[in-house]
Amino acid sequence: MRAPLAGERFDVAIVGGGINGVAIARECARGGKRTLLVEQRDFASGTTSRSTRIIHGGLRYLEHGELGLVRESLRERERMLRSYPHLVRPMRFVLAIPKDSRHKALAIRTGLWLYRTMAGLHPAARPAPVEALFEHAELATFDYDDAQCEFPERLVAEWLAEAVAAGAVVRNHCRALEITRSDGQVTGLVLRDALTGDEARVAAGQVVNATGPWADRFCAEAGVRTRDPLVGGIRGSHLVLRRFDGAPTSAVYTEAADGRSIFVIPWNGQLLVGTTEERDPGDPGRSQPSVPEVAYLLDAANRLFPRACLGAQDVVYTFAGVRPLPHTPNAEPSAITRRHLIHDHSDEGARGLLSIIGGKLTTAASLAHEVAAKVGARHVVTPAPLIAPAPADGIFATLRQWAHQVSAIAQIPETSASAIAEWHGRSAMCVARLAASDEAFRRPLCPHSDHIVAEAVEAFRYECALTLGDVLLRRVPVALGGCWDSECARVAAERIGTAMGWDAVRVGRELEDFEAERAAFLFKPATLSRPQRAA
Repeated sequence: MRAPLAGERFDVAIVGGGINGVAIARECARGGKRTLLVEQRDFASGTTSRSTRIIHGGLRYLEHGELGLVRESLRERERMLRSYPHLVRPMRFVLAIPKDSRHKALAIRTGLWLYRTMAGLHPAARPAPVEALFEHAELATFDYDDAQCEFPERLVAEWLAEAVAAGAVVRNHCRALEITRSDGQVTGLVLRDALTGDEARVAAGQVVNATGPWADRFCAEAGVRTRDPLVGGIRGSHLVLRRFDGAPTSAVYTEAADGRSIFVIPWNGQLLVGTTEERDPGDPGRSQPSVPEVAYLLDAANRLFPRACLGAQDVVYTFAGVRPLPHTPNAEPSAITRRHLIHDHSDEGARGLLSIIGGKLTTAASLAHEVAAKVGARHVVTPAPLIAPAPADGIFATLRQWAHQVSAIAQIPETSASAIAEWHGRSAMCVARLAASDEAFRRPLCPHSDHIVAEAVEAFRYECALTLGDVLLRRVPVALGGCWDSECARVAAERIGTAMGWDAVRVGRELEDFEAERAAFLFKPATLSRPQRAA
């Protein structure tokens, strides 16, 4: 049950609950604005969950001269490493470039020198030598440091909790049907709850369109006409591969056969390979990788690791998302800026409406600061939280300490306690106390997982989860693991249902809806023909 919104008044309403929308809601609420955040599906269920999952300073942006974006990205990367060290971790990247690449060794060394300098590192400092990953390939190798956020869904969940703690009202599974206006001024929204069908009118003097690749569709449905489209959807597809003998332990940044940038990244006990850049004018919610894209990414991986002989049978699943890049029809996708833009609709008969174009995981917080300033929220400087005195091996020692405490409080194995500490950080103790209260809460979500039912209950109670899919794909994303199958889904649904007091009908409905949602997100590729599998 959620409190009705009809007749409520807000200073600012944000539409779109990806990482940008959640960050904006958090910043506006902290800045003293009564804030509403609505999302048509679930928070982080769109572009955020379909990203390459790295928090990077933008090394490739140097090639296009976007030094300001690189500085911003490096600054935000360091801030996230300090503030959310359990979710954002340093990662070593190996830059593996074919010796016949258009990027020459001298230019690469110069770029890496500049990148380290802008990051505040001593330019002369050399990282450890690159291990012999590619002794069988004609590659020049270099290395540098960046960061990974394995589960941006969990980062969004933490930011969402911070937004609610600051006073924001949030609604997932709630669609904005219409913007209400008077004399060209935005006055509010008409909303529909997707789970109940109830409609409500709310008042808001300012509205932020943070719907990402849906930005133009939102404007059209709201009756706001723009001279040109705001976004030009560029699809990025990814493969998730099983680990193989000789698989890298570092992230690899390389070039595909056509010279485009490709990442091969250890992720969630698997390998994440991406991404492509294909124009996609369709419904972003139905985006999926094409067979040629799957073949393209497999070919790129096989160029790096020819002995692996990778094919469709090695792909656990694929997924795709649409980047909301600025509409630039005549530019190559790789050349379109990744800098975010804020479009004011005052000249289009909608004063008080702002649309967000572009943006990325790394710079979501800095975008939120800009938007909050535009809507008149006061600037609040939040110091980085003090996790613990920095031990010799940093966050890993802290996580071990947390895991030991969680294990003792919750009476669960340290493997489960470690898994909880890594995904929940400082909130792990709340999960531990919940687990200690009931044996049913201490059961694993599935036979292959260290994560437990208490995490799902926590998600329903305190992290705005409403469905089984909200939990298993985003709050406690065990369904992204390589082991997941229909039996895992059945066991998880039954155990969560028991803990939540669902009847058999509710369990069956939640399980069916979850299976459909997962199948629409994660695809098994069609069998590729032999020429497409050429290594």
